Amino acid sequence: MMLRAMDRTMTCAEFQETLPELFEAHSDFSSNEHLRSCENCAALVRDLEYIAAQARLLLPIHDPSPAVWEHIQKAIRQDREPGASSASVGRK
Repeated sequence: MMLRAMDRTMTCAEFQETLPELFEAHSDFSSNEHLRSCENCAALVRDLEYIAAQARLLLPIHDPSPAVWEHIQKAIRQDREPGASSASVGRK
């Protein structure tokens, strides 16, 4: 499919059909003629840009190291031992 981002007579349906390609190409939406004249599509693009930005914030999440899980399991085992108190967990 050929990108028609600069087509001044583009309909909303045609524009929205090109959105995946435009986002993949990291297009500059500020120069898009359709968005200048169509508030609905402009709002859609703003919403999609916001969602994409928020999704990028989730990417750096990493699982804790195995040492963290081992420490948690050790603390649980110590807490289950007779005479252990939860206040002593984590103290050495």
